[in-house]
Amino acid sequence: MAAAEIIIVGGGVAGVHTANLLERRLRPGTANIKIVDLGGLHIFQPGWLYLALDRANSRWLIKDIRSLIRPSVELVVDEATRLDPAAGKLHLARAGAIPYDYLVIATGARLDRTAVPGLAEGTHDFYSMAGAERLREALRTFRGGDIVVGVAGMPYKCPPTPVEFAFLLDDYLRKRGIRDDSRVRYLSPLNRVLPVESASRMIETILTEREITMSSFVNIEHVDPVARRLVAMEGDTFPYDLAVLVPPHRGSKLVEDSGLGDAGGWVPTEPTTLKVKGYRRLFALGDATDLPISKSGSTAHFESKVVAEQITADVEGRDPDPDVGTHGGKVTCFLEVGRGKATILVFDYESPPRIHRPSRLLHFAKWAFNRAYWITLRTGLGFKAEWILRRL
Repeated sequence: MAAAEIIIVGGGVAGVHTANLLERRLRPGTANIKIVDLGGLHIFQPGWLYLALDRANSRWLIKDIRSLIRPSVELVVDEATRLDPAAGKLHLARAGAIPYDYLVIATGARLDRTAVPGLAEGTHDFYSMAGAERLREALRTFRGGDIVVGVAGMPYKCPPTPVEFAFLLDDYLRKRGIRDDSRVRYLSPLNRVLPVESASRMIETILTEREITMSSFVNIEHVDPVARRLVAMEGDTFPYDLAVLVPPHRGSKLVEDSGLGDAGGWVPTEPTTLKVKGYRRLFALGDATDLPISKSGSTAHFESKVVAEQITADVEGRDPDPDVGTHGGKVTCFLEVGRGKATILVFDYESPPRIHRPSRLLHFAKWAFNRAYWITLRTGLGFKAEWILRRL
C-alpha cells in the first residue's frame, strides 16, 4: 500500500504542531508529511506585543521552520496559489501542482489595512513584525498626549490582546515618567471591552482603576491622518497624538482564490471534526476557520491534536478516538493586566467562560509558557500544561 501524501499549508502554530503530532503518531512508511510555507520561517506572534513595548528582541521571535519540525517532515518553501479539492492537488507558484491524499489548511489570517480609509497612513499596530517595530520607535519618541487604543474591525486574532496592550502601555508610560502627561482611551466596537461578558466586567473595573477611559460601540469609519482624528460610523470623533488600532482581518488569499471561503475568507469548518464542510479529507484549523471561538495560538494548539487523530485514524482504517479526535472548542487565553499580574480565561463549546482573579502567579505562568513555546511546538508537551492550568 502506497504511503499517504499529507500536505499542511502554513508553518504557524497550527501547521507545525499538526505536522509534528502526525509524525509521532503514524507508523514509519505509512505517510509522507509536507509543510508548504512561503517564507520558511516561524514567528512567535504573541511576542509582537512585547516587541512594541520594548520588552523583547525581534531575533528571539523568529526561527527557521526546519529547526522546529521532526526529521521526516519535509518543508517546501513555496507559495500555495490554488487548491483543487476535486482533483486532490495543491498548486504552487514554482513547483506546479502536487497531489495529496489529505490536506490541512493552516493558512491563518491576514491583515486588511485598506478596509478602513486612512488606517495605514494614520495609525500604528502590533499585529505584524514590521508594525510592532514601527510602533516601538513611535513610543520611544512619544512625550505625552492623547493615545487611542482599539479595534478597527472584527474578527481579529487573540481578542484580549488590544486591552492587554493598554494595560502594559500604562506600565510603560509610568516607567518613563510621562503617564501624568498622557491620556489613554480604549475603543471597543462592542458594548463591552471583550466578547466575553463575564470577563469584561472585571477588566473594565481595572481599566477604571488605571484611569484608562473606555468608549464602547465605536466602529471606525475612517482615519484622518492630517487632522489626527478617528471618525466612527456612530458619528463620534476621537482626536489623537498616537493611535494604535488592530487592523481588520480576513482569511488567506489561497482560500479566497480557491473558492473555499465565506465572505470574509474564512473556511466553513465542522466544529467537532475540523473537516472542511463537504469534504472528507480536507481539514482546517487555527485562525483560518469560521468557528465562533477565539483566533489564537492556544486554539490552534488544541485543534492540532484533533486533526492529527482524525487523519491518523483514517490512514490506519479505524474510527477516531473520540477523546482525542473530537474538538470541544477549548480555548485558554492569558491576559496581562499590568503591574506584574495576569489573569486567564478558559472556556469551550459547552462551558461558560471562566476568568481568574489577576495574580503574580498567573503572570509568571504566562512568562513561563512564552519561554517554553519553542519546546512545546517541537514536542507537543504543551498538552501536559492543561494539568497545571487547572490548578492555578
